[in-house]
Amino acid sequence: MIRPIVAYGTPVLKTKAKEIDQNTKELSALIEDMWETMYASNGVGLAAPQIGLSIRLFVIDAAPFAADEELDPKEIEELEAFKRVFINPVLLKEEGEKWDFNEGCLSIPDVREDVERHENITIEFLDENFKPQTLQLEGLCARVVQHEYDHIEGILFTDHLSPLKKRLLKNKLNAISKGAIHVDYPMKFPNQSKRK
Repeated sequence: MIRPIVAYGTPVLKTKAKEIDQNTKELSALIEDMWETMYASNGVGLAAPQIGLSIRLFVIDAAPFAADEELDPKEIEELEAFKRVFINPVLLKEEGEKWDFNEGCLSIPDVREDVERHENITIEFLDENFKPQTLQLEGLCARVVQHEYDHIEGILFTDHLSPLKKRLLKNKLNAISKGAIHVDYPMKFPNQSKRK
């Protein structure tokens, strides 16, 4: 089932999410819904807060990034194979050079900005079968995980921008929160006028 994505300004997006356990009601159905929602909105990642649930869960399929012809074959292979469910993740390390990359977010449609993030990360998490996993990631795989991890920490990519950039985006972000934007996937807007 495709679920609506909550827009910028919705309080759940700025709230640190809670851990979940194996008894979480209908978890496998929720994960399926998240995959379906992410693919329907052409995303590469989706965190539970983006569908209004303040829990520490996100899904990633980095394959769309593999279409970038400037990448080396090894990186393309890694991106094509990088499809994972992350439950209760803990970011253990962020290392290496910081680098800029143009990021966007399904909760903030039509806004893209360069965000600086570490090149390498180490993350622990539980997979969809609640088996413990540890991954060391670099490049775009690391970046997508950092972006989604931020979501469960109540951080949006716009929070990484300079005060000037934030001021320049203020009107656009307000318009998004009011639903004064066209998107081709279902969304919920926190400040949308009830009158049409």
